Amino acid sequence: MKLLEGKTAIVTGAARGIGKAIALRFAQEGCNIAFTDLVINEAAEATEKEIAALGVKVKGYASNAANYEETQAVVKQIADDFGRIDVLVNNAGITKDGALKRMTEDQWDAVIAVNLKSVFNFTKAVQPVMWKQASGSVINMSSVVGVSGNANQCNYSASKAGIIGFTKSAAKEMGLRGIRHNAVAPGFIITEMTGVLPEDVKKSWEAQIPMRRGGTPEDVANTCVFFASDLSSYVTGQVVNVCGGMNT
Repeated sequence: MKLLEGKTAIVTGAARGIGKAIALRFAQEGCNIAFTDLVINEAAEATEKEIAALGVKVKGYASNAANYEETQAVVKQIADDFGRIDVLVNNAGITKDGALKRMTEDQWDAVIAVNLKSVFNFTKAVQPVMWKQASGSVINMSSVVGVSGNANQCNYSASKAGIIGFTKSAAKEMGLRGIRHNAVAPGFIITEMTGVLPEDVKKSWEAQIPMRRGGTPEDVANTCVFFASDLSSYVTGQVVNVCGGMNT
């Protein structure tokens, strides 16, 4: 039997990158997938077809993860469409990097809203469903910079550190009902977002990694499978760094 057979997962920001890799990996393990992105465009439709080819139920939903009302509505629709919600992966995120002395209020607010408030929005929305089921796994995408900080990323680092605090607090609140909350903190992962970095910047990052390479979205997805499955049934409130040893 596959590790996630019969389960239903919501993966936010899953049209591409790490979110897409997670959705595909879950589907390979038999999980039905509801994924969200800001708009359902050609990339999202292609992701939907790719997941459907794996023989599971899948549907993409347009939703602004930073908007509380939209999130409540889309989670209700997903619960109606799929009948249950077993896993939530809070993956939606953006960057607006820059030195603190030049960072604008809008740059700060946008990153906090999309990266941190979205975690509150979706977790709050799925809580009644999981509470009724007396089971569930919430996986929050943090970052190594949320653990150690990083120059020119005060907004991003703060949002990802906030996710860790949220995860640990929610785990203490909802463990009684068998609802687990864990966080994944990726390091330097090769995606479209990091692919635009200059070559010297990439080499600088890789030099800081004991394994001397960037990670793949699949490296992150494999860790999420562990947290989504019953293999981690007694694991909650934890943060796992998927970073090739960058944070030790």
